[in-house]
Amino acid sequence: MTSETLWYANRATGAVCLVLFTVVVVLGMAVRLRVKIPGLPRFGTISLHRSLSLSATAFLALHIAFATVDSYVDITVLDAIVPFVSDYQPLWLGLGTVALDLMLAVLITSLLRNRIGHRTWRATHWLAYASWPVALIHGIGIGTDTGTDWMTWLTFACVAAVLAAAGTRLALGVRASRRTPAVLLRTAEGAR
Repeated sequence: MTSETLWYANRATGAVCLVLFTVVVVLGMAVRLRVKIPGLPRFGTISLHRSLSLSATAFLALHIAFATVDSYVDITVLDAIVPFVSDYQPLWLGLGTVALDLMLAVLITSLLRNRIGHRTWRATHWLAYASWPVALIHGIGIGTDTGTDWMTWLTFACVAAVLAAAGTRLALGVRASRRTPAVLLRTAEGAR
């Protein structure tokens, strides 16, 4: 492959990763809220979340492979795993590495969920919420398409989707927490 082909492949896989991980984050919130996607049973939402998570991870592996194989910029495998050690744009590349490391923790604990227990898995799974914005900032800072109309709109759409899902989750969480004391009070009074 030529350096130009690798550059285009790196850009394309980066954009695909943004979209896929955005959908994964939104689906993760939908799973937590027990949202049923039209045409799918409830377990279908969970299966879709898992499948897209693995697909997104595969595209991330391609994105990293294309970046490290491309000879135009010297990015090593170590640069992709250890944050902020690269000579090439250490801040922006380092943020991508941090996002990768957080996602690896989520992936590994998800694969070991039955062995490590639900509490440990759930606590680690929260890292996905940190990983997504860090990866987004990495893409904005290092991406060669940043500022182009199509990438601006794609980024805006992804941010809007995650914010809408997070807002819905927070609103429903607040509503549920307001109801919980009343339900507990009624339950306690009924037990008397």
